[in-house]
Amino acid sequence: MARSPAVAATRPRFGFPRLSRKVAPYVFIAPAVILFLLFMVYPIIYSFILSFQTQNDDGDLVFNGLANYQRLLGDSKFFQALGNTVLILVVQVPIQLSLAMLLAVLLNSKYLRWRGFFRAVYFLPAITALAAVSIVFLILFQDNNGFVNYVLSLLGLGPISWSRDPFWNQVLIILAITWRWTGYNMVIYLSGLQGIPGDIYESASVDGASRLTQFFRLTLPLMRPIILFTTIFSTIGTLQLFDESYLLTRGGPSDATLTVGAYLYRVAFQRADFPYASTIAYGLLVIILVLSIIQLRVGDREV
Repeated sequence: MARSPAVAATRPRFGFPRLSRKVAPYVFIAPAVILFLLFMVYPIIYSFILSFQTQNDDGDLVFNGLANYQRLLGDSKFFQALGNTVLILVVQVPIQLSLAMLLAVLLNSKYLRWRGFFRAVYFLPAITALAAVSIVFLILFQDNNGFVNYVLSLLGLGPISWSRDPFWNQVLIILAITWRWTGYNMVIYLSGLQGIPGDIYESASVDGASRLTQFFRLTLPLMRPIILFTTIFSTIGTLQLFDESYLLTRGGPSDATLTVGAYLYRVAFQRADFPYASTIAYGLLVIILVLSIIQLRVGDREV
């Protein structure tokens, strides 16, 4: 006897059992949750436990309490790396965010042609491979045959020792970070500017407010939550700085550009001292947490 089409349509295809509506969502998200627990949560918990351990003479891990954290507080190299990182942070973040805001305002103008092209060009460094960026920067900023020193010589400013002078090494890292992430923050600011109603600016123009007055009295106050967001994330990113320091200067000369991230890498993978490297990571986490809370408190008071 032939089956009715209604009965045939209710049968599960390919032999898979039918999932209830309550179970199906958990089945679909299970792979992502498992990967998150395996590659994110487990390393965080394991490194925290590892920070309270040390290796004995046999190479076994043994519990040593807060000895690693006491060692961290007396580690002059860690505080040198932290000082270098904070110096880059204090100089680079304000410059980067100011340039990002300036570019966002310019590229948000309806009178500018090719706006889409310029937005893509300025955002492009954020998605460029850092290894390629480092090679380009090292070629441009060579001491002897670099293009930048060639231009400076034509201007009568003389060549600069980018690779041997600690000050210019720090400048090189600041330039690389600013070049790479200004466009990224510009896109964030641009989305915020496009969310501001145009009626506000029209009313201000009718009242006689100039463009500069509108920017400081309207744009900046309305953009303050977004500016706070980019400031916090730029601070966190700079405190975790590793790539530019390692690829451009190797932390030199004389550890003048050694960052906390580069020092953590040195301890973990060059000295194979993973327990102490985990301690450095959690020390950096505490610093980031404190600075983020301070920035949130200051930002909330100003909003």
